[in-house]
Order: sequence, then structure tokens, then C-alpha cells
Amino acid sequence: MELSASSDFTVEEIEIDKDHVHVLMTISVKYSVSEHVRNIKQMTNHKIWHYAPDLKRQFWKEKTFWSDGYFACSVGNDSAETIRKYIQEQG
Repeated sequence: MELSASSDFTVEEIEIDKDHVHVLMTISVKYSVSEHVRNIKQMTNHKIWHYAPDLKRQFWKEKTFWSDGYFACSVGNDSAETIRKYIQEQG
């Protein structure tokens, strides 16, 4: 993933659903979770407008692809496999 290559996180698992995304990632403690989420949303929003400009018209009022919220939780090594399996089964 291009974004993770230039940031302090690694995407371990990802599943894209109709109206949300599940992501298991390892993040650096250098930045807060909210900073990571904000950066991901900003960068992907820019890429979406660049590669799919027709979508911009559908979202012209808000001028953003993403909603304001997100859910995050931390997991230990044992729990990571449970979360990974959950993500794989979505969609």
C-alpha cells in the first residue's frame, strides 16, 4: 500500500465493505491513532478525487469521501489473529 510505505504504519489486513472499511494495522507510537486516521483519510480522499473525478460530483456538498467518525481499538498479539479472521470474513 503506497500510503503505508510513506507513513509509520503497516496494514496487516483490510476488507472494504459497501459503506465502511475494516483495517488491522500496526502503527507507530510516534503519532496518535487519530493522527493516523486523519492522514489516511486525507491521502485517500485526494487519490479518490484524482483517479475517480466523477465521484467528486456525488460528494460535492461535503467535499469529502469519508465520514467524520471512526472506531479503533488496540489488540494484543493473541487477539490480532481473531481480529484478522473477523476482517477476512466481512464483505
